[in-house]
Amino acid sequence: MQLFIGNKNYSTWSLRAWYLMSKFNIKFAEQQLVLDTPEFYDTLKNSFAVQKVPALIDGDLQVWDSLAICEYINDAYLSNAAWPIDSAQRATARSLSAEMHSSFMALRNEMPMNIRATREVELSAAAKKDLARIDEIFAIQQARYPNAWLFGEFSIADAMYAPVVFRLKTYQISLSTAAEQYCQHVLNCPTLQQWITESSKETDIVACDEAGIDAI
Repeated sequence: MQLFIGNKNYSTWSLRAWYLMSKFNIKFAEQQLVLDTPEFYDTLKNSFAVQKVPALIDGDLQVWDSLAICEYINDAYLSNAAWPIDSAQRATARSLSAEMHSSFMALRNEMPMNIRATREVELSAAAKKDLARIDEIFAIQQARYPNAWLFGEFSIADAMYAPVVFRLKTYQISLSTAAEQYCQHVLNCPTLQQWITESSKETDIVACDEAGIDAI
């Protein structure tokens, strides 16, 4: 099984698929590509109709899109262990994951993931609204599962929100105490620490993801 990803410093969608697979100890060969380069598109066009990452090859099967990859790994390799067991909580986890997949556009545009940096940005009202919703999600789930993952045990929902936690750290965003508690739980994860360590070794610069000014 082969997983194509982009720069670990910048590629939020790559992180989601990689994180889930690594957290559950799924064996895969990682092929990292530098975003927005001719080599990136040339490599992917040989195997995929859509030249985006992450992209997964498992035998004759091709899967693209982070959430689709997570769902496939859950079905094929994890016996549904990547979603909560309780049906109501599973529905909520899927709803939150879908919300992350399709929403928070202002936050994404104004606060691109840039793990190596510590930045300051001027945020729009729309981005601040996105942040308030993120705070609400984290705080509600921490009230239900203190000092734990969003649904107690690690799930696809946590993989989907991990890049947001990095963004909050990079841009020094203050949240409620409960939301900060969840963020710290995520950042303490050894699997995620591996991604952080590897991202720190990268030297490529993706200019469109270098938002804001360096924090003093």
